[in-house]
Amino acid sequence: MIGSLSTLKSHLKENNIHDFKSLKEVMTFQSSYPTIRKQLISTHEKLIEDEKNSLSNDLQHLVTTIEIEKRQAEQRLTAEIDNLKQQITDSTNKEPANLYPKLKKNLIAWNNKRKLQNKERDFDIEVIKSVKNLIEIQQVKSKRFDFITTQFKTAVEESAKNDLTEIDRKKSVIDESSNYIYGALGEQKVVKALENLSDDYYLINDFCASFSPAIYNSRDNNYTKSIQVDHLLVTPSGIFLIETKNWSEKSLLNLSLRSPVEQIKRYSFVLFKMLNNEVSTFNLDLGKHHWGEKKILIKNLIVLTNSKPKEEFQYVKILTSSELLSYIKYFKPIFSKEETKRIADFLIGNL
Repeated sequence: MIGSLSTLKSHLKENNIHDFKSLKEVMTFQSSYPTIRKQLISTHEKLIEDEKNSLSNDLQHLVTTIEIEKRQAEQRLTAEIDNLKQQITDSTNKEPANLYPKLKKNLIAWNNKRKLQNKERDFDIEVIKSVKNLIEIQQVKSKRFDFITTQFKTAVEESAKNDLTEIDRKKSVIDESSNYIYGALGEQKVVKALENLSDDYYLINDFCASFSPAIYNSRDNNYTKSIQVDHLLVTPSGIFLIETKNWSEKSLLNLSLRSPVEQIKRYSFVLFKMLNNEVSTFNLDLGKHHWGEKKILIKNLIVLTNSKPKEEFQYVKILTSSELLSYIKYFKPIFSKEETKRIADFLIGNL
């Protein structure tokens, strides 16, 4: 995977964003964000409108259900009252002769009268109690229905809040990733161009290597512990070390941006020393020549996908992406297919 795209995906993953499978999807979301936001609000407007209609139907149904439940409760309580009255009437018509049965009958009669008084007194309360749960549901639904009816826009905003917060967060994270996106675009353009080369060429994207101890460059008096190169192209004519920059003309004049020329020269020195040391110690076999040991040549390229400076720079060639293939093909082969593959395999093995 190309370096900027890999960095972009890692950045999105760190921010818990897993929706996008390609750079195109990220850019489509970024450009379509206003439309996506409007569509999201429209979706929630429909959800709230559907909820309002559903509540209206529910409330109508509840009114009917409550009335039915009330009538049934009234009928049940009336039947219980009539039954108690009948028991009291029956008990007065039968007077036992013995004392114990007489006391028992009077106790039952007193209890029935007490029940009757309570039921007649609490009749309306018991009817309301029988539909209490339904009335509570009705009140909640009625309150929600009134809120939606009078404050529809607020209801939509509340419904859409979480979804809008999430897409706003994604937009913010992606906007913060603009440099990665522009870098990935430039690198993809270069990769697309290099894919037109034959199978004799080996492309390694986002090549990284670390060194312990650090490699010393006596000319510049610095140490390098690691390198990260956008593209290494291993070819029969040598290795092309390619850094891609998707910079505008304004960026070319920006003094605060680090010089890619100095960076690529440092990386080239380290790579040259590493590879040719492997050749000289016979860890990388490039075959024998009767004149002596072969050296692996490294050509330093900076590919600018928009515009390039007019100046030329020592040890580094500045090209546009349209000039890249013709420049690479200009050089004559110095390695066989087998030797080219050995170099590529060695570099891949050191990733």
